[in-house]
Amino acid sequence: MLDSQTAANDRPAVPPEERRRWMGVLARADRATLEAAWRDLPERPGFRHLRRPEVGLAMVRGRMGGTGQRFNLGEMTMTRAAVVTDQGVTGFGYVAGRDRRHAELAALFDALLQDDAHRPMLMAALIEPLERARAAQRAARARDVGASKVEFFTMVRSRD
Repeated sequence: MLDSQTAANDRPAVPPEERRRWMGVLARADRATLEAAWRDLPERPGFRHLRRPEVGLAMVRGRMGGTGQRFNLGEMTMTRAAVVTDQGVTGFGYVAGRDRRHAELAALFDALLQDDAHRPMLMAALIEPLERARAAQRAARARDVGASKVEFFTMVRSRD
């Protein structure tokens, strides 16, 4: 029987919140950035597809005010892929839209990030810079929106 912290291939399991973090970063990353990072790897691992990149639909759900009852907002196009490296690590990629190569690259980097030999370098060279860039974009957008913010106030009239 396997220990809950050990994967089937005797590698320590990555904490789910850490993996969720990098998968989100990879999904939102620009494909050109991922292509460049893939080309710049000192050695690219061999891999095979468990699931070739495929396009489909996913139902998007929402909540009024973020806390209300859930409702189906509509469908969005998504692409997914699954790969296994020659070292036996499985990676998954899910991206919004129809970019098959982006999903494949996300799956490849997911597999590499699960490997202790690659994780520190990829976190420092790829994931963290992408997170910083996204935070900077969000801050810039918040500043732009904040500059157009209008303060409304109401004066109370006295009925004397």
